Amino acid sequence: MSESLRSEDRGKVRILTMNRPEKRNALNTELTQALLQALRVADSEDAVDAIVLTGAGPGFCAGADVGEFAGLKDPKAAAARAELTMQLHLIFSRMTTPVVTAINGAAMGGGAGLALAGDLAVMGQGAKLGYPETKHGIVAAIVMANLVRQVGPKLAFELVSLAEPIGAERALQLGMVNYVVPDSQVLEKALSLAEKLAAVSKTAMAQTKRLFYEVVELPLDKALERGRDLNQRMRNFEKLAKAPKKK
Repeated sequence: MSESLRSEDRGKVRILTMNRPEKRNALNTELTQALLQALRVADSEDAVDAIVLTGAGPGFCAGADVGEFAGLKDPKAAAARAELTMQLHLIFSRMTTPVVTAINGAAMGGGAGLALAGDLAVMGQGAKLGYPETKHGIVAAIVMANLVRQVGPKLAFELVSLAEPIGAERALQLGMVNYVVPDSQVLEKALSLAEKLAAVSKTAMAQTKRLFYEVVELPLDKALERGRDLNQRMRNFEKLAKAPKKK
């Protein structure tokens, strides 16, 4: 585990804490790689049934480490960094283990993308979400795809074009987060949700996540067909689970 990412287990919940408080947990290559690997490992471990992602210090994540990006002169290096960022934002929907984000402070750019990438999100009253890229002459490129799916085209365009951050209450009203709590209670609330998710049958949770992210992308008829097929498979699974074992 990298020094830029802390890991702690509380029962069946793994807490991953981005640990660059002096940089407001900005995502350099080291932290991005560590976080992607830690999510993959947690998802593969039978002892981990839910994950909480948060940030150390007063901020959740400031987004990409612009200081590092300034040094990416080699096109191949820039392409590799973009691919790494894409894989990090993609993995949340590919995992079968649920993730709760504990947004303990400002989440900007790629950090806002991470905040919304979790399956559930808890946000502190004093935290803000924003996509400031256009103010710096760049584009909120990779995070845009998930943002449009989360909030719809009109609001997504407002957020990525005007680059004005929003507070916790508006984020809640817009359905971007599930709960808003006092800043001091963010991790506690996220852990409570994660423990509830961890108490669900691991098989049922895995299949729920898998189907959920499939149907988001499908037309209604195809989504219903996937639901029908999984319904049949799960009924067969229940019968097998209840059947007496052969000696």
